[in-house]
Amino acid sequence: MKVAELLHEGFNWIGGGADIDFRPKRKKSDFWSSGHTPTLIAAFLYFDLAFMVWVLLGPLAPQIAADLGLSPAQKGLMVATPTLAGAMLRLVIGLLADRIGPKRTGVIGQLIVIAGLFAGWSFGVHSFAGTLALGTILGFAGASFAVALPLASRWYPPVHQGKAMGIAGMGNSGTVLAALFAPALAITFGWNAVLGLACIPLTLVLVVFIVLAKDAPDQPAPRPLSAYLEPLRTADAWWFMLFYGVTFGGFSGLASSLTIYFSDAFALSPVTAGRCTAACVFAGSLVRPLGGALADRIGGVATLTGVYAVAALGLLGVSTSPADLGAALGLFVVAMLALGTGNGAVFQLVPQRFGKEIGILTGVVGMAGGVGGFYLASSLGFARQVTGGFGPGFLIFALLTLVALAGLTFVKGRWRIRWAAAAGVRI
Repeated sequence: MKVAELLHEGFNWIGGGADIDFRPKRKKSDFWSSGHTPTLIAAFLYFDLAFMVWVLLGPLAPQIAADLGLSPAQKGLMVATPTLAGAMLRLVIGLLADRIGPKRTGVIGQLIVIAGLFAGWSFGVHSFAGTLALGTILGFAGASFAVALPLASRWYPPVHQGKAMGIAGMGNSGTVLAALFAPALAITFGWNAVLGLACIPLTLVLVVFIVLAKDAPDQPAPRPLSAYLEPLRTADAWWFMLFYGVTFGGFSGLASSLTIYFSDAFALSPVTAGRCTAACVFAGSLVRPLGGALADRIGGVATLTGVYAVAALGLLGVSTSPADLGAALGLFVVAMLALGTGNGAVFQLVPQRFGKEIGILTGVVGMAGGVGGFYLASSLGFARQVTGGFGPGFLIFALLTLVALAGLTFVKGRWRIRWAAAAGVRI
C-alpha cells in the first residue's frame, strides 16, 4: 500500500528517510490512552504537596507575626519571599529538567525542601530574618512547577495539552491543604511544629513519585546553556510571561495573603481566616484543568479574554474594601475562578508555540508567575502599613489585569496567522 493510502486509512507517519514507522492515529477523545497516566498522577501529587508547603507561611502568618512581633509590611514580605524565591528558582529548575530529566530534578528539589523544613523544625525560627531564610528554601517547592508540567506535557499530543497540563497543574490545590490544616495544627502543636509535620506527607509523596513517574521517551538531548535562552529572544515568550504573571501571580499572591487579609480586615481567628482562604483557593485550583479543557475547545486566546475581564471586575470590587465578609468572599471567589481558568489557558498555549523548549519555557513563564505573586503579596502588606487598608494593592493589580487584556488583544491576530495556523491548532 502506498504512503498516501496508509495515511488516508488512518495512520501517522513517524520518522523519515529509511526509518519510517506507521502507527494508528489516536482519536481526539482518547485522552487517557494517549499518554502515561501513572506519570500524570505522580506529577499531580508531587505538585500538590509541593504547593502545600510553598505557601505554608501564609496560613501561619498570623501566629508567626504575633510571636515575632512583625509589622504589616514584614508580614507581607515574609509570605511573598517563597513566591519570589520560587520564581527565580524555576528558571534554574527548568534548565536542569531539560538536561537531566524532570524526574531526577523533582527528586532533588523535594529532598532540599524536606531538609529545609526539618532543619526549621529542629532548630526553630526565631527572627524575621529566619522566616526569610526559610521562605527562600520553600522556593524550591514553588519551583516544582518547572518539573511537574514538562513531566506530564511530554507524554501527550497537542490536541490534549490543555487537559494534561490542567490536571498536572491542578496540584496548586495543595494551597487548600495548607489553608485548611496549618492554622489548626499551629494552635494545637505550635506553628514551628507544623514545619516538621509537613515533612511526613512530603516524604510519602516523594516515594510515590519515584515509583510512578517516568520521563517521556522523547526527552530532548542536552544542549548548550545558550540554547536554552534562545526562546527569550522572541517576543512571544515575553507575552506569555506577562499573561501568566497576571493569572498565576494573582492566584499565588492571593493564596499567600488572604489569611492575613481576612484576619486583619474582619478580625477573624486564624482558623476561620484559613477556611475562608481555602474556599477561595479551592475555587481557583478546581478550574485549572477546566480552563485547559476549555482552551482546547474554544482556544486559549478566547478563554483568556474572558478570564482577564472577569478577574479585573472581581479585583476592582475588592479594592473598594467591602465591609461585609460575604461580599468580599464572593468577589475573591469570582476572581480566583477566573485566574485559575487563566492558568490552565496559558499553558494550553505555551506547548503549542514552544513544544521543543517546553522545559525552559515552563521555567521562564512560571518565573514570571512567581514574580507577579511576589508583587501582589508584598504590595498588599505595604499598602496595609502605609494606608491602613489593602484596597490600593488590589486596585493596582486589577489595572495590571486590564493591561494583560489589552496586550492579548494586540497579539492574538498575529499569533493566529504566524504560528497557530501553521501548527493546525485553535487558539
